[in-house]
This record gives sequence, structure tokens and C-alpha cells, in this order.
Amino acid sequence: MTEQQLNKLGSTLWGIADQLRGAMNADDFRDYMLSFLFLRYLSDNYEAAAKKELGQDYPKPAKDDKRAPLSLWYKANKEDTAEFEKQMRRKVHYVIKPQYLWSSIAEMARTQSGELLNTLEKGFKYIENESFASTFQGLFSEIHLNSEKLGKNYTERNSKLCTIISKIAEGIAQFSSDSDILGDAYEYLIGQFAAGSGKKAGEFYTPQQISTILSKIVILDCQEPCTGKKKKLDKVLDFACGSGSLLLNVRKHLGPRGIGKIYGQEKNITTYNLARMNMLLHGLKDSEFVIQHGDSLLNDWDILNEMNPAKKLECDAVVANPPFSYRWEPTEVLGQDFRFKSYGLAPKSAADFAFLLHGFHFLGKEGVMAIILPHGVLFRGGVEQRIRTKLLKDGNIDTVIGLPANLFFSTGIPVCILVLKKCKKPDDVLFINAGEHFEKGKRQNRLLPEHIDKIVDTYQYRKEEERFSRRVTPEEIEKNDYNLNISRYVSTAKQEPPIDLRAVNAELLDLEKKIVAGTKKHNGFLKELGLQPLP
Repeated sequence: MTEQQLNKLGSTLWGIADQLRGAMNADDFRDYMLSFLFLRYLSDNYEAAAKKELGQDYPKPAKDDKRAPLSLWYKANKEDTAEFEKQMRRKVHYVIKPQYLWSSIAEMARTQSGELLNTLEKGFKYIENESFASTFQGLFSEIHLNSEKLGKNYTERNSKLCTIISKIAEGIAQFSSDSDILGDAYEYLIGQFAAGSGKKAGEFYTPQQISTILSKIVILDCQEPCTGKKKKLDKVLDFACGSGSLLLNVRKHLGPRGIGKIYGQEKNITTYNLARMNMLLHGLKDSEFVIQHGDSLLNDWDILNEMNPAKKLECDAVVANPPFSYRWEPTEVLGQDFRFKSYGLAPKSAADFAFLLHGFHFLGKEGVMAIILPHGVLFRGGVEQRIRTKLLKDGNIDTVIGLPANLFFSTGIPVCILVLKKCKKPDDVLFINAGEHFEKGKRQNRLLPEHIDKIVDTYQYRKEEERFSRRVTPEEIEKNDYNLNISRYVSTAKQEPPIDLRAVNAELLDLEKKIVAGTKKHNGFLKELGLQPLP
């Protein structure tokens, strides 16, 4: 899909959202709209597989017949539907009854059927509970079709849903139902809703430009980044995955067959559902990813609590954009947790290092971790300094990248990217100060492709450039008490040219002579006019 087509589809859908949501909160409307887009994808994918399965028996309705072709086959082949569904569960891992397909729902919406809401509600429950794929369980749990936000009573809510679905059906009818296209549209809408959500956007969205930097870094060879990207990453983890955009970006830059399995965890239930839909919309099979609903800090995911070293999850890449300076409750029990006991617990006021250590624990020996954090982690004292010191002494911090301010929807503060490795070749730390490399925008600043390429290229080839990047020895960092404040090592301040005091003094003396001569001349004029001269 070209950028022009994507922008056209995205603006079409965004226009519908802007027009129809009325007084509804943008975040609430986002969940309805994205769920309907997802239902369209599931239905189109299912109908294409059904057509292939049934071959010549797949019905060809008359031009004026708007019913789903599969509903005609079901009506004519009642005895064979169970066997057909069994085959579909094997091939596409899920089943959708004809009455719940997008084409059927869209037709009900077009004809303003009074049963649309009830049918949609039953359809969502069927997909969640009886469709077979465990990935679908609870997928629509946050879509409240009986919410008063849609209308005061059933009739109003049903009417509103008919309008929304009709408009979406009209808007996307001209576009292909290819998974990449709908996936791109889904990402576009997430970005647009994030732009309108302000601080809340930080809960689910990492701007694509920053996501691209992390993705391009972690797919490079761990020991020799200059040799280029790896052919395959067996396991990739994002323990605060939001809508899954960051994980999908890693997959995009490595290629769809470049990742064995994606692992993601998300605490917010609505965002967790968005992430699962996002994975499926981008063509991933339910066997290619696991998204877990839970709290990473408490480590309540069984797969991450495996004590057997042979079964422990070790990832080739870990990426994350956790909530900045999140307040948490460190306890004595957590102090003995295998993730933290060698380092200490991050302070109650900021869980930044707790998130970092969580992800770092699951990084493989040849893996790369890239995490977005506030600048405070680079220089704050106390236990954070102790954690930072141990990571530096153990040679785990590879690169520190400072980014410009105001790149995020959720905060205007500048942030940094820390690149960590369990084993790294150079004993120095690469500092990249990219804080002044951006395009200024009205609401958010933007990193252009050339800014992204410069950062990644500097990391890949470990380049040094005045006022941009520098390799710093462990000895110098130790002299600075393990403070990683970027400006200590790479200053962007321009040096003032030296001042020639003799020349300045001569200039002042010359000016003084000119003042005396000017005053004398002026007083001559005053005398001719019979006025009192100046002293």
C-alpha cells in the first residue's frame, strides 16, 4: 500500500470518526471503531478461506442480493455445516457464523435493522467463546454496546450503531481487505486517536519515529552491529506493549518470517485487547504471538516465572516504552525477586529501573535490549545510582541516546534510549546526543528519516562526531561517579570565539577620542547659537 493510499484510507476513516463520535470521548469511540475494523478483517479472511475450501460449491448471489454468500450455502447445506466448521477450525483456527460476518452486519446496518445491536452482541460473544482460537477470549470485553454513550435507550443505541457501521462500510468498500492494508489503517487510526488523547496516549502508543529507532537497533547483530541485521530473532519481548505497535515495527524491519515468536504483556485491559487485534490484523497467526494481560512489575505471567534454566524465556530482542517515573510499591518480597535481588529495588517514586531490570532479566546472551526512559535514570542518586553503577561495572550498558523534547503525545520532556547487552565487545559506552536533530511541529516535534538514519548509523558503526557522539571509557565514567548525563560527555554548546583584549582596548580608546571630538564640535555649534555648552 502506498503512503498516498494509506493517507487516503486513514483520512477517510478518521473523517468518519470525527463526524460520528459526537459528544463521545475519543478513547471510547476508538474502541468501537477499531473493533468494527477488526471484525471486517476477520470476516474477509474467513470468507476467503471458505471460498477456497468450498471451491465450486461456494454460492454466487445475484447482483441485488446483499446477503453473505456463506449464509446461502448454510441454508442449502444444513447437514454439512458441522463438518465444514471443523475444517475451518483446522485451517484458519476460528469460525464465524454467517449472520455474524461483517457483510451480514453491514447489510443490517444499511437497512436500519432493529436487531443489529442484539446480533452484534451475540456475534462478539460467539467469536470470543466459541470460535475456537484462545486468542479471541475476552477480545471484545471492553466494547459496551449497551452503553448510554451510544444512546439513552436500545432504539437510540441501535440507530447509532447502524449509522457508524454503514459509514465505515461505505468508507472502506473502495479499499482492499488485504491484511497489510487494514493493518496499516488500524495503525494510522491508533496514531490519530493518540494525537487527540494527550497524556493518556502514553498508555498505548509509541510514536512511529522512535519505534523505528528501537526496531532498527535490536535487529542488528549483538556483537558486530556493523555486519548488519540478523536473519532471524527467535523470541522478541515487549513487557509494556500497549497496542503492540513497537513489536510489529520490529517484525516489519526484519520481515514477516524473521521472528519466531512475539511475546507481549500489557496491564490495561482495553489496550491489551487492542494489541491482540493489532497482531491479527497484521496477518500474524495465533501461534506466532502471545499477548498476556498482567502487571510486569509483579511478574504475574507464568511463562516468565519459569525457574528451570533450560525452560527460562531468553529473548533475542527486548523492546519497551514503559510508563515514565511510574509510582509503584516495592516490598520486601520483591526485594528477593530473581529480577532485582542482585541490584536493589527502584525507589517508590520511580519504577524506571524496575522495568529495565525486568526486561533485562529475560534478555539472552546474544540479545539486544532497547528501552525508552526519562533522563532522570542517567543521573539520579541513591539506589538508582547503585543499580546504574552495577550495570556499568558489569559492562551491560552499551549505548545512551538522548532524543529531542516534545516527541511524545503524553509528555513534552526529552527522553533517552538505553541499549543494553549481556555480553558486548567494546568496553566503552557510546553516547549519542541527538537532542537538536528534529523538525519542529505545531504540537509535537518530529524525527525525519535522515535524523533516524543518523542515529542508527552512528550506533551501528560506533561513530564519533563532534557535538553529536562520543565513545567514553569506563575510567572517565567512574571519575564522574557513574553519572551518565549526556551533556557531560557530548556537549552541543558552541564554543565562543576567543576575545582579543588588546584589540577591544584599542577600540574603546578610539571611541573615547571620537566622543571627545564630537562633543567639542557640538559645543562649537551651541556657542554660535549663544547657548551654554555641554560640560
